[in-house]
Parts: sequence; C-alpha cells; structure tokens
Amino acid sequence: MASSGKKKTTMAKLARESKLRERRAAKQARKDARKYLAENPVAEDELVAPVDPAEAIDGEQPDDPEPSVIDVDSDVGAAQSA
Repeated sequence: MASSGKKKTTMAKLARESKLRERRAAKQARKDARKYLAENPVAEDELVAPVDPAEAIDGEQPDDPEPSVIDVDSDVGAAQSA
C-alpha cells in the first residue's frame, strides 16, 4: 500500500533543481544574445572601449591591489631612540 502522507523534498534536491533552473536561464540568455547579435550586427565604431582604472567614474581612484608594506622593525627602533 502507498503512503497517504505528503512526500518531502530534501533541501539538497531543492538546491540542485534551483541551480539547474539558473543554468538553463543563463544558457537561454546567452542563446538569445547570440541570436540578437546575428540579426543586429554592431558596427565597429559602436563598440565600447574598456574603462581605464585610472579614469574611474567621478574621479574616484581604484583601490590599490597591493598595499604598501611598512617595515615595523624600523619604526620601533626610531621610536626607542627618540
């Protein structure tokens, strides 16, 4: 005999299904974009040039990817001799 209770779906299965839906949506978006570009070619002069980090929006400077290193030992020696 079959159980009359409601079957429960595990969280893992729900997560897998969610990821699958996202992948399918992303794939469809890429497909639509390719189809659109095939029907509406972009002229070379209409392409957007990449933005130089030195010319950030509103004059903001980009974060320094490698912060400068401070030699702690030299600072301690200078403080002790003063």
